[in-house]
Amino acid sequence: MPRTLIRNASIVLPGDGLRSASGEVRIGNVLLGEGRILDVDASDTASCDEVIDASGLHLLPGVIDDQVHFREPGLTHKEDLSTASHACAAGGVTSFLEMPNTKPPAITIEGVRDKERLAAEKSLVNYGFYIGATPDNVAELAKATDVPGIKIFIGSSTGNLLVDEQEALERIFGETTLPICSHCEDETTVRANTERYRGTNDIADHSRIRDEKAAMIATERATDLARRHKHRFHVLHVSTAAELVYLADPSPYLTAEVCPHHLFFNVDDYARLGSRIQMNPSIKSSADNTGLWQALLNDVVQVIATDHAPHTLDEKAQPYPNSPSGLPAVENSLALMLNQAHHGKVNIVQIAHWMSDAPARVWGMSAKGRIAEGYDADLVLVDLNESRTIRDAEQHTKNRWSPWNGETLTGWPVRTYVGGHQVWSIDAGFDESARGTKPTFDHSRGGYWATTDGIGV
Repeated sequence: MPRTLIRNASIVLPGDGLRSASGEVRIGNVLLGEGRILDVDASDTASCDEVIDASGLHLLPGVIDDQVHFREPGLTHKEDLSTASHACAAGGVTSFLEMPNTKPPAITIEGVRDKERLAAEKSLVNYGFYIGATPDNVAELAKATDVPGIKIFIGSSTGNLLVDEQEALERIFGETTLPICSHCEDETTVRANTERYRGTNDIADHSRIRDEKAAMIATERATDLARRHKHRFHVLHVSTAAELVYLADPSPYLTAEVCPHHLFFNVDDYARLGSRIQMNPSIKSSADNTGLWQALLNDVVQVIATDHAPHTLDEKAQPYPNSPSGLPAVENSLALMLNQAHHGKVNIVQIAHWMSDAPARVWGMSAKGRIAEGYDADLVLVDLNESRTIRDAEQHTKNRWSPWNGETLTGWPVRTYVGGHQVWSIDAGFDESARGTKPTFDHSRGGYWATTDGIGV
């Protein structure tokens, strides 16, 4: 592979791994070659085949989005691995971890391998696929290896992926070793609320049906299982400030994440955006927005991920409750956070921690998530001064819409590298010949709390 020298970049370097605000930004040169970062302090005259002048730009580790639904196989009228990975590349996302609720669902090792083969053929960026839990596939989960982890739906899901019985949950936590993540909404509460609001066509009732109580009960239940079984567990898409009480007490077994839609939208936005922001877990209150932001800043929540889950606009336009839950976000998640840095709410070191380093460590992704010698050259150059307006028609996702349509953000990716190869730039577009690879998932390193110096090579 050719060697690339990225010169005069403001390099976002890692900190101590536990404080999101640690780390530093330093102007310098980074040398890439053989798919890796060869030198983070390279000389201007380092031997290379290509020089990129990054003056005025910041160099970040590529974003790792650990929660996406890319719909292939079985639902490719909504999205597929090619269109989704194009959106990833344009958004600075260099690796994704995809959920098992496709058709057929990935609930066996061979089902996961089938999806890996599809991604190897189609994806511009790196890929990994969770294995899904069912009430009766514990033996398959127990023998699973070389995947990011196990996904449980403790709450409504498609097909037979709902796992709500305590006995089945105890077996999964007690008889498997892979880290577990879960969608936490209590099914009994959701069903009772659904009955209470039977006949409604008010989209705002979605947040009354999938309310704070449903989230709290399921999160308490799952975190209790993790603590008792001493099993690493990651709470997906925390949507309420109330859930944070179960995460505030540091535990070597618990990590959590929040999604942009739960940071930026609340129930007051239904009047403006309708089903475009219909999500599971549902959008909550402005007070929850505030609490979730504070949890990020206080290191109670470690990861930002998107839960990218697109549907067609025709599907979303159906009257509630027939409108499906889910929205696209991979293309804009990094820019949304860079815009927050522009306005002084966060800093770029924190963004790199939440979106790159932390997810790599949670899921044991070797040589990912940091700008350091020997790490994979998965990188994104961003211009913190560039302003662009999000427009539906310009999205690269298959459905060509965004809930942030019309919003102008300052701070955008301009070049994305996967394994040292430029897969996208604002000037040249996509390299259609590029393909990502499957990361190495090394769970023996102990996860987030055991890898404060990074996941290593």
